[in-house]
Amino acid sequence: MCLVLDDVSFAYPGGAVILEGASLTISQGGYYLVRGPSGSGKSTLLRLLCRLEEPQSGRIVYQDTPVSEMEPARLRRTVAYVQQMPTLLKTPVRDNLLLPLQFKANSGLEPPDDGMLNRMLDSFLLDGVTLDAMADSLSVGQAQRICLIRSLLLRPEVLLMDEPTASLDAKSAQVVLDKAAELSRDGMTVVMISHSETTPEGVTDIIRINGRKLEFA
Repeated sequence: MCLVLDDVSFAYPGGAVILEGASLTISQGGYYLVRGPSGSGKSTLLRLLCRLEEPQSGRIVYQDTPVSEMEPARLRRTVAYVQQMPTLLKTPVRDNLLLPLQFKANSGLEPPDDGMLNRMLDSFLLDGVTLDAMADSLSVGQAQRICLIRSLLLRPEVLLMDEPTASLDAKSAQVVLDKAAELSRDGMTVVMISHSETTPEGVTDIIRINGRKLEFA
């Protein structure tokens, strides 16, 4: 057991109910694909899992501890969230990659050197991006992969990804999908939203949002 949603209900203020009495168990090391109609709450589910949103009722538990009781910095390091629209500072790529490691909560993690950062860029087909390049000059697809690398540098136990291949060409998208499968095999829990009808290799379960409930397809 890794993440558990226990009778969770959520609605945005003044908006429609997204989840109502939803329960689900996500196992450690699983590779999960989240599917559902547009507007059904796929992104909201990921935001609930990392406590960027709070349920109106019910609870979300990580390894037997309610996420509401976890120190926020520890939760963000443990359960990493890569959103669909990448957010980068208007600073060099290097600074963006190392930004989370500057926070006191992550002081126990050793910052990677330029050699390691360049190898990670190469592994995600970003060999044409230099560490000194300004992040605001990158394409959306490049920025998405920079955000993914930045999250991986924190060595999370759970990786949440919202449409990580949406702005990528087929070759780059496959690299990201292969990496997700590799991380799962190595014990990391991966939960990914995708509108694609194709199920990536290595996916262990499909989570479907159906009528405000969560179910395994």
